[in-house]
Amino acid sequence: MSNTIILIPSRLNATRLPNKPLLKINNKSIINHVYEKALSTKIGDAYVATGDQEIYNEVIKNGGKCILTQKNHKTGTDRIFEAFQKLNDTKVQYVINLQGDEPMIDIEDVKNLHNKAINNKSEIATLACEIKNKTIYNKNDIVKVITEKKLTKDDTRKAKIFLREVSKNNIENSYHHIGIYIFEVSILKKFVNLEQTENEISKKLEQLRAMDNNISIDVNLANASPIGVDTKEDYLEIKKLMEYKI
Repeated sequence: MSNTIILIPSRLNATRLPNKPLLKINNKSIINHVYEKALSTKIGDAYVATGDQEIYNEVIKNGGKCILTQKNHKTGTDRIFEAFQKLNDTKVQYVINLQGDEPMIDIEDVKNLHNKAINNKSEIATLACEIKNKTIYNKNDIVKVITEKKLTKDDTRKAKIFLREVSKNNIENSYHHIGIYIFEVSILKKFVNLEQTENEISKKLEQLRAMDNNISIDVNLANASPIGVDTKEDYLEIKKLMEYKI
C-alpha cells in the first residue's frame, strides 16, 4: 500500500439535495464517479467513508472499497478519521480528504496537491483557483481563501483566512477555495481531538479550527474550478456537462 490514502466522506442527508451521492450521471452514481477519479490518480488506495448503508451498498456492488462509519459526525473530517482508524494501517503517512460531491475534480490537480504537500512537509494542504466572476466574492455558499502572497503555478502559499464573503476592499490574494485537503497523519489526529472553535461553528468552516489552533494550511493553485453538487441546479448542470463529453 502507498504511504498516502484517499478517503471520501459521503452521506445521504444533505439538506439542499438529499440522496445526492446516489444520483446518476451516465448511469453511474455521483459517489462512484468520485471514487473512480480517486483511483485514477494512482496515489494510493481509495475508500468511501459513510454512515449510510445505501451508499455502502452502492460502492461495494460496483467493485469499490467502502468503510461503514457511525452515522452522525459533526464534520467530514471526523468521518474520515474514524475510517482511517478502522483501516489500522500504521504505514500511512498522509490522508487525502476528497469531497464526495465533486465528480469533475481534476485528477492532475489532486496529484499536484499530493506531490507539493509531501515536498513541503505540509501539515495540511488544500487547493484554490482564481476568481474570474466577481459576483463570487459575495456568494455565501462559495468559500474563499486569502493567502499571504499571490498564488502561482509553482509556489505554495500559506492561508491567512478562510471566508464565506469577501469585501471589495479585501480582495487582494483572495481565491475560490476547493474543498480537498491532504493531512499529515499526526496533524489529522491532533485536529479531530481539538474542540470546535467559535469561529468554526459561527462561520461553518471547519478549517478555521486548524487556524485557530496554529496549525498552518498550505494552499496550491488549481488549474480547474470544479463544480460541486450542492443543489438540483448544480446536478443538472454537471449532468449535462459530463454526458455531453461522452
